[in-house]
Amino acid sequence: MDKEKIMCIFGDLMKINTTGASSKTASQDNYKIIGVEASHKMAEYDLKRMDMYKPIIMNVARAKKMDPAVIAGIISRATRAGSPTSGLFNGWGDGGNAFGLMQIHQHYHSPKGEWDSEDHIRQATDILIYFIKIIQEKFPDWSKEDHFKGGIAAYNAGQDSVCSHADMDCKTTGGEYANDVVARAQYYKLHGY
Repeated sequence: MDKEKIMCIFGDLMKINTTGASSKTASQDNYKIIGVEASHKMAEYDLKRMDMYKPIIMNVARAKKMDPAVIAGIISRATRAGSPTSGLFNGWGDGGNAFGLMQIHQHYHSPKGEWDSEDHIRQATDILIYFIKIIQEKFPDWSKEDHFKGGIAAYNAGQDSVCSHADMDCKTTGGEYANDVVARAQYYKLHGY
């Protein structure tokens, strides 16, 4: 296990409250469980594939001062770490609209690099950081951790979808994207990311 400690300037992932995956998200893997337990099971299922990308995840995290576990959490949620069952075709998902491991939407961004490259992960992480900063400005009274989680929600659904603290995830995919990503990321944090 890589014991490298990367400083994340956006908050403490392990202090973020999360409800985890919905029954709809968990049912993709035929789980009868929901919440954090389901998110952890899905992250565990993706761990072996995720480890193939760990060196580039760590490089980007180090350069961007981002928690590598959050990058891994997004990759797990978006493409199941590049799983053949994720619906990707030549790196494209979401009906040919989103690209790469972290599913950068082509209507809002011009994807860079190969679908599973460090360039792609760097670009997607820059997009996440952009949204965290937007949420910081939009909700200056929130905690660092709430900005972090709100930025994850905005990464999925745009900053206008984050309307309040209580309904941070209401317009995201599944109505729990940030909660699921955070729970998966917390699993990865405990497993060397």
